Amino acid sequence: MAEESQRTRMLVLATAGFLICFWAWALISPLAPAYAKELGLSAVQQSLLVAVPVVVGSLGRIPVGALTDRLGARTMFPAVAALTIVPVLFVGLAGTSYAALLVGGFFLGIGGTAFAVGVPFVNAWFPPARRGTAIGIFGAGMGGTAVSAFTTVAIADTWGRAAPFVLVAVVLAVYAVVARLLLRDAPGRVPATGSFMARAWTTFKRPVALKLSLLYAIGFGGFVAFSVYLPTYLVNAFGLTRGDAALRTAGFVVLAVAMRPVGGWISDKWHPVPVLAVCFLGVAALAGLASLELALIPVGTVAFLGLAAFLGGASGAVFALVSRLVEPPQVGAVTGIVGAAGGLGGFIPPLVMGVIYSRSHDYSLGLALLALVSLGTAVFTWRAFGTGRARHTGAAATAGGTAS
Repeated sequence: MAEESQRTRMLVLATAGFLICFWAWALISPLAPAYAKELGLSAVQQSLLVAVPVVVGSLGRIPVGALTDRLGARTMFPAVAALTIVPVLFVGLAGTSYAALLVGGFFLGIGGTAFAVGVPFVNAWFPPARRGTAIGIFGAGMGGTAVSAFTTVAIADTWGRAAPFVLVAVVLAVYAVVARLLLRDAPGRVPATGSFMARAWTTFKRPVALKLSLLYAIGFGGFVAFSVYLPTYLVNAFGLTRGDAALRTAGFVVLAVAMRPVGGWISDKWHPVPVLAVCFLGVAALAGLASLELALIPVGTVAFLGLAAFLGGASGAVFALVSRLVEPPQVGAVTGIVGAAGGLGGFIPPLVMGVIYSRSHDYSLGLALLALVSLGTAVFTWRAFGTGRARHTGAAATAGGTAS
């Protein structure tokens, strides 16, 4: 009973840390339309502004995941939270030019690396049969983007542009202290040895890591892309105010967040492969519907909320599959690679959408491309990972056999 209580406490602390760091990671997106108006940015420049934080938040997950295998989350969670404070304050207090916003946004991506800390931490605390659900619950911390969407514009309008950044910096500082005092790595954790770069490269060469990366690039990458670019899309495509667009984006994020643990739970009860296949087919169908750009209410609303549900479910199912196919000592390194792919999957679509809109003043082609890619990913999932009858453990044999 005491052990179960401690597991729950560790899960809550990790999820809170992930949420706070993601809140920081997503601070620029809700204000992007305002920055674009003030600085006279083009559609491509605005897309780059909201996409840049994704870069470090993506690529940074590779070394952070490997370092977590070695140093443990009790060290890495406070470190990531504390390091994120600097770019948060820089963007809030010194982000008065496009160049400054790009530099600050680049390092703001440090907050996004928290994901690679939490997954191996939670994975180690829970038994195999419950890891999909537990990691799905932890993944709900991506709701930090919803917190940002709900609050950033309102706080900035009421107390000034710097206010939301100062608030988040304070929350990050408090969490860093709390995490250092209360977080405990799982009993029996064996720290990884050797160069983290060597281990990351070894992991990168594993076929299972590359295949899982593709799935996460579409599932979580799609979520990231919509969470950062949807405010701009809604303003340009449907003429919404930035406040209304931010609230609708928050609704999208909340539903995706709620569906992530559902995806993990269903994967524990059934199997991640069929769950992923269904989710990607759903994304393909609804992206195709959204590409028609019919009235926002009700067709557009139904399409985007459905996309949120399927993308959230797919994000949860991917890491349920990771827990089945990857041995526990390697979960951090694999999470770094897979998480990086997910973040990069969210970096490219806003740029593509920006280029498409700047040339045609229409987003239909971008959404149609998402539909085609998702359909291809559903087929790939079924062919690459079988019909969902893989063994339910993270045995190396499974990773090297069924998934490779």
